[in-house]
Amino acid sequence: MTTAISLESPRQDAVLDLIRQSDAYAASLYPAESNHMLDLGALDRPAVRFFVARRDGRVVGCGALVVGGDGQAELKRMFVDPATRGLKVGRDLLARIEGEARSLGVTLIQLETGIRQPEAIGLYRRFGYRDRGPFGDYGPDPLSVFMEKALD
Repeated sequence: MTTAISLESPRQDAVLDLIRQSDAYAASLYPAESNHMLDLGALDRPAVRFFVARRDGRVVGCGALVVGGDGQAELKRMFVDPATRGLKVGRDLLARIEGEARSLGVTLIQLETGIRQPEAIGLYRRFGYRDRGPFGDYGPDPLSVFMEKALD
């Protein structure tokens, strides 16, 4: 069984269910002020590429690339259904997002994740992301990990 990943609208029932699951997971780990997720309206903007991962047609993961200026972009809303973790969905999703970023001329991807998500941090580090300080509108947050990767 392979994972199919494509650009899709976040406004689909199965995707909305996954986003709600992601929200609940983040709320179980962090206080509201440490959750920095984009809402549905922000995910549906022209500068955002929203990706959906499917296995046998079922939505199992998602991620967004928010394209900014000067060759920079931010990775947002990466989430894999817990029932499919360990099946390389996150790896495939991140590789697809990075491929899209390169095709758009992005040279630097930044992200923020939480300290209580060692699997996500490990995935990003395996892909070459390095720790950095807060960027953009983020302020220092002891529960956040800020990372970036230069694309070749």
